This record gives sequence, structure tokens and C-alpha cells, in this order.
Amino acid sequence: MRKFSLLSLIIVCLPLSIYAQEANKMLKNGLGFLETPYVAHTLEVNDEEDLVVNCDEVDCTTFVEYVLAMSLCEDQGDDMQESEFAQNLQKIRYRNGIINGYTSRLHYVADWINNAVKQGFIEDITAQKSPKKITLAISYMSTHADKYKQLKNSPADVAVMASYEKELTGKTVNWLPKDDIPTNGLSWIKNGDIIAITTNINGLDVCHMGIAIYIQGKLHLLHASSTEMQVVVERMPLKEQLKENKVTTGIRVLRMKITP
Repeated sequence: MRKFSLLSLIIVCLPLSIYAQEANKMLKNGLGFLETPYVAHTLEVNDEEDLVVNCDEVDCTTFVEYVLAMSLCEDQGDDMQESEFAQNLQKIRYRNGIINGYTSRLHYVADWINNAVKQGFIEDITAQKSPKKITLAISYMSTHADKYKQLKNSPADVAVMASYEKELTGKTVNWLPKDDIPTNGLSWIKNGDIIAITTNINGLDVCHMGIAIYIQGKLHLLHASSTEMQVVVERMPLKEQLKENKVTTGIRVLRMKITP
């Protein structure tokens, strides 16, 4: 498993004040992935569903998953245990932490969040801080089965996915519309928080994920960028980033839960 030291962080060309803040495992581990190549579909390598670990190539979701799995480990840096990392990753990526075929993977972020909150390692911060709600309408995978090699020849798996979509559809979740996000962020959005970007794409709830990072008082996104083709700290503040993208509608904010 790939490991990072604090030394690898201090060479990053970001304002030194970032490192003067209180230790934040999510942010430190996330910054360790800077310049890691963006590669889509890295989990689709086996015919049988299995736990795939590839920290050398990430997409927006696997980037967040690896960072969260690392940050949940009791020991950090060179002392991190690969077995604990793998156990964490399985709990994050699969429904109830159980691998049982392709449909047991948490493909929709709404499902991913529900699983993480249920298992007690994530807090839904928008549920605590934002009174605004949206109603989920999820159907993308079952209605675009031809886009997924595991679904296009498996009507049974399509039916299972449709059942999970039906369970999510109609439920309301708290969110923050993009017009309500100041350039300098909000006091309740912290460095290291997970940012799930909501979308108006029919049948989807979220189109992108990343990690919150403040630079010179402005809220930015640390993420695996399909435009830059690597993990970067977005040059534009999050507000401008969302404004320029017509398919984005707002954000949900999640935080790794610190257990006593």
C-alpha cells in the first residue's frame, strides 16, 4: 500500500499557513495524493467483485475512499497497517461492509453516505447545519445499463440496482445550493471535510467528490480532476468552480467521525 510522510507534504507549493493549522488526517492524507494520475474505472478489473486497492491511479470517488480509509486507521504514516486500511476500505465501499457481487458496491453517493453514517464513521454535516432539502430521484444505472459492463449482460443485477434506486428515490436529504456558498466558505465547513457535489443530471444525485481545503481564506477543492488528469488543489475557489459547471447544483458536506 502506498504510504506518505509529512516530508512529502511540506514540498507542496501551497501557503505555509495551511500547515500551521491543527493536525488534520483527512487533509494530510489527501495532500499526499497530489499529482497521482486520474484514471477512470480502476475498480472494473476483475470478473468477480473483489476489494481493489490501487492508490497509484484514482478517480474522484476512489481518491476520497482511500483517503478516508487511511485516516480511519489508528496508526498513521509509516506505522499504518495495511490490514486495517483494507478493512476500513471494505466498510466504506460496500453495503454493510460485505462484498457480495457488483451490486453490493455503493455506486450512488447517497447510498455511500447512508452506509457510512449507519456504520458510524461519517457525520452528515449538512444535515446538522443546512435547513435546505432536496428530494432524491435516482435511476441512472438501471436506465443506462449498457454503460456498465457488469450490468449490460445481467438483467438480474439490473433489477437489483433498480431496487436500490427505488429505495433511495423520494427520500429527502439536506444540501447547500451552490448560490449559497460564499467564496470564503462557511464556518461549519472545515479543512478535510468531504464535499459531495450534487447534480441536475437525470437519475443521479452526485457527480463529483473531493476534500475541502482553505487557501488564503478561500474554500477550494482537493480532488481527482478529470480535466487536469491528476489529483490537484483546484485553482478556482469552490464557488467559482461550481458556477462554471452547469450540471452542478450544490454540495453535501460530510466529516470523518472521531471516535473517543
